[in-house]
Amino acid sequence: MTIDYDVVVIGGSLAGRYAALTASQLRAKVALVEPTTKGALTNLNAPYEFLSHHALNYISNLAKKLGDATLFGLQTSCADNSEKCQISAHAPQAMLYAHGVVSNLQEQHSPAVLAAQGVDVIIANGQFESSPHLSFAVDGRTLRARSYLLATGSRPAIPEIEGLQRTGFLTIPQIWQFLSSSTPSKQWVIIGGVPQSIELAQTLARFGYDVTLVVEHPNILPDVDSEIAQMLCSQLEAEGVRVFTKTRVTQVRQIEDKKWLQVGDKAIETDEIVVATAQQPNIESLNLAAVDVKWNQRRLLVNDKLQTTNKRIWACGDVIGGYEFVNIAHYEARVALQNALFFPRLKVNYRHIPWAVFTNPVFAQVGLTEAQAKRRYSPDEVIVLRQFFKTLSAAQIRDETTGICKLIVLRNGEILGASLLGAEAGELINVIAMAIAQKIKVNRLANLAPLCPSFSEIFEQAALSWSQQKLSRNLAWQECLESFFDFRRNSNF
Repeated sequence: MTIDYDVVVIGGSLAGRYAALTASQLRAKVALVEPTTKGALTNLNAPYEFLSHHALNYISNLAKKLGDATLFGLQTSCADNSEKCQISAHAPQAMLYAHGVVSNLQEQHSPAVLAAQGVDVIIANGQFESSPHLSFAVDGRTLRARSYLLATGSRPAIPEIEGLQRTGFLTIPQIWQFLSSSTPSKQWVIIGGVPQSIELAQTLARFGYDVTLVVEHPNILPDVDSEIAQMLCSQLEAEGVRVFTKTRVTQVRQIEDKKWLQVGDKAIETDEIVVATAQQPNIESLNLAAVDVKWNQRRLLVNDKLQTTNKRIWACGDVIGGYEFVNIAHYEARVALQNALFFPRLKVNYRHIPWAVFTNPVFAQVGLTEAQAKRRYSPDEVIVLRQFFKTLSAAQIRDETTGICKLIVLRNGEILGASLLGAEAGELINVIAMAIAQKIKVNRLANLAPLCPSFSEIFEQAALSWSQQKLSRNLAWQECLESFFDFRRNSNF
């Protein structure tokens, strides 16, 4: 059998495009198959639509800062000579800026650019064939490769709620086009506790909408530090978001021009409903059963090398489950690609891979939480180091004192994880991620000598706190130090 490609990447997701470009840079011969929908091209901006939220979030944060300008001694003037100027963000106008951001990035990473880098880009639907040999049939062609990489992404999974389908709803990917309308709805109910739903709730509230967030879990996000999750929930409520936790939506109805939801024992009126509960993989048209690739309702089944149940087919990104995080998808793409192109020896290790919820302030996490660490290790071996952002000069200067840094370490100084809520948390978490990956112990963070003022000082404070706690538990060493300095003070040396 003739091999046409070293790897065929299937899926137009960010992970798929990233994998195809990386394979080409490694001098491998690669094809990228981007599917179409009902014979028409899909929205090729789709892989980058998540950036719309980040652009809107930036605008809403900027409007809030400008609204607080007097706190910094800044004076504003208004054309109508009114005593106070109200600065607010308007979603339709802001979406024009967001669309420009998405368009610019799409152009930089378009199929045409990939093709110029040596990737054979095919925009068409296709499926696997097993006979006479494993191949991928697309657009009248049969692509034969040594390995195949699935990066088809996922789509929202819609929960079975009575009346939901009949009443109508939006999913997060549909929000951005909806907000471009000139008269968007004022009342929103968001169902589901995922990072994107938390971000969306705050952004809509800052644009002046009435927002309700309904989450089934005890915390607004599962598997996060409960202390910080509560702080984040309080931040949302302080900005006007009504939050229901440990609550389910059991029924939806349309009454005249309003939608009504039964949320626990309460009936809530709204204009629009957003569903953000879970994802399901985009795999239906690929004929995976014919090539012995197994999956369940939520994800493709892969091993720790990201190999599917067919040893020549690999997968990465949210098609294998988990939250939709670009950095995690890229990490998985690198691991899967190395294994597919060379020798399958690399295993995924998510312990040092950070993730974040881009609210304001940002929540970021890497490694184990306090609860997870105490379940895995003896509670006496786990030390929790808490430092609050209000102690930082940089936070005081910028009036961004809301925040906490929690480092989870063992008695020997090994860093198990970190949870941060505060300004620049999305950047700070990378320092701890690197420390975990390189097995750098917490005491070494005290040697960073960070700039002052800067938010990085929080790590130096945490390291000093660990040293102080370690000393306070070692009575013998305290006595030794006291004896040493007593000797120095009373000697001629």
